Amino acid sequence: MSKPEYSLLANAPNVINVGLEIFAEALEAQAAPVAHVAWQPPVQLEDDLKDILDDLL
Repeated sequence: MSKPEYSLLANAPNVINVGLEIFAEALEAQAAPVAHVAWQPPVQLEDDLKDILDDLL
């Protein structure tokens, strides 16, 4: 393994998982170091509904 790209295969990967927690769980089950970020795309609201919610909050 003398090529630089092969150095990626020399150690276990450190993973940042964004979104689906099941992927992080699968990596943890294999003893892989993983950080999970619970992220979802922002909800798209209709303008009139957004105005009502803004007034309430």
